[in-house]
Amino acid sequence: MLFNSLTFVVFFAVVLGLHSLPLPWRAKKLNLLIASYLFYAAWNPPFVLLLWLSTLVDWFVARALHREQRQTWRRGLLMLSIAVNLGILGYFKYGDFLLENWQLLMTAVGIDFRPPPWSIVLPVGISFYTFQTMAYSLDVYLRRAEPSRSFVDFALFVTFFPQLVAGPIVRPTQLIPQFARPRRATSDQLTWGLGLMTLGLFQKVVIADSLLAPAADKVFGAPEGLVFTDAWLGTLAFSGQIFCDFAGYSTTAIGVALCLGFSLPDNFRFPYAAIGFSDFWRRWHISLSTWLRDYLYVPLGGNRKGALRTYANLLTTMLLGGLWHGASWNFVAWGGLHGLYLAAERWLVRRRAGRGSGASPVNRIFLGLLTYVLVNLTWVLFRAQDFPTAWRLLGAMTGIAEGGQAVLPTVNILFVITIIPLMLMTHWWMRDRSLETVVRGAPWWLTATLWAGMLFAIIVTQGAGDAFIYFQF
Repeated sequence: MLFNSLTFVVFFAVVLGLHSLPLPWRAKKLNLLIASYLFYAAWNPPFVLLLWLSTLVDWFVARALHREQRQTWRRGLLMLSIAVNLGILGYFKYGDFLLENWQLLMTAVGIDFRPPPWSIVLPVGISFYTFQTMAYSLDVYLRRAEPSRSFVDFALFVTFFPQLVAGPIVRPTQLIPQFARPRRATSDQLTWGLGLMTLGLFQKVVIADSLLAPAADKVFGAPEGLVFTDAWLGTLAFSGQIFCDFAGYSTTAIGVALCLGFSLPDNFRFPYAAIGFSDFWRRWHISLSTWLRDYLYVPLGGNRKGALRTYANLLTTMLLGGLWHGASWNFVAWGGLHGLYLAAERWLVRRRAGRGSGASPVNRIFLGLLTYVLVNLTWVLFRAQDFPTAWRLLGAMTGIAEGGQAVLPTVNILFVITIIPLMLMTHWWMRDRSLETVVRGAPWWLTATLWAGMLFAIIVTQGAGDAFIYFQF
């Protein structure tokens, strides 16, 4: 079920109506749990069984972890949780990828290995809820949290429909305590929630799908080489599309939850105003980057075991983060390039230690634009279907490839050269501000006009049935 569909509008109206009835709190939670299962089952009902399996395994493992004092048994229980969760994820998401690469390896050593056809359907959002349930077991194992006393609360934590299929990836301590007491949105929360839903859908339906996606699709789908300008315009279009698509989902999810009286963490903080790559990952997909930091980078040793080990930990973390995004070497290369960026940035910062901050406005703008340009080079690997396509685009963007063809019509060019600068200026203006502060400081008539304009644009814009990009992860 897509947020940007009439089906969801009806579904959400029913859920909100039931949640507003004078029912016992446990009944309301059960309503939300059933609604969450229905929301997920709208894609493929049998995959609800995977949600149940993850829920049951981590529920019983966490309770046993909390009681058990013997470290060997505790490690075994944790390994059981990790094996089940990563086993499910590995089979459904990486099964075809591993089989294909094993076949290539066998061919390389002279063995004619021909496996039978093995078509695996990827459950939507499996990477998100797998990391969420794993965080629960890991937190209990590390004594950061106690297991939930209520199975309904834990099951709702795993399946809470606003963020179930594309995040934010919520920690147990962020959401489970909110289920302990009755919650119903205040009038202010309901207004904010509806406003955030409108903003998120505007980003997705109008900007990402209607205005930017056509240019990105034409460039990345071109069968031959491209001219320099089209290669860059298509990549810039995708940078705006991926942000508006994913940030639009997160903003809508936060708004939906707020309408029900629940708070979800921010997932984006104007990342294209980042100054450096550490700053970028503090602003982009925050729930994933902090998950990788807390459950992978820090356990590997973080920055506590010397410079070389720190660089290796950064590279390992980002390589696995790239693989999390998809079963493709393109994603591994994308993550690896970000790992190299982070390691190089850390090395440069260490080299400049004690030489002054260099944080003049001109330097900050230059470093911010350099960060954005280098991030765009990585987006080529993220968006391209294969390495030949990626090399063809990178060759055109860097001027290495000569010749090429122009594929973008004037209207697509106008959209890109108008929207991308406006997006960058907005990110820089909002860099150290919050949306709430800006809206509360604006005249009511201006807020109402913008809100009405976004609603009108959503209604009249075509292409509202496109799925969110991150659903494939």
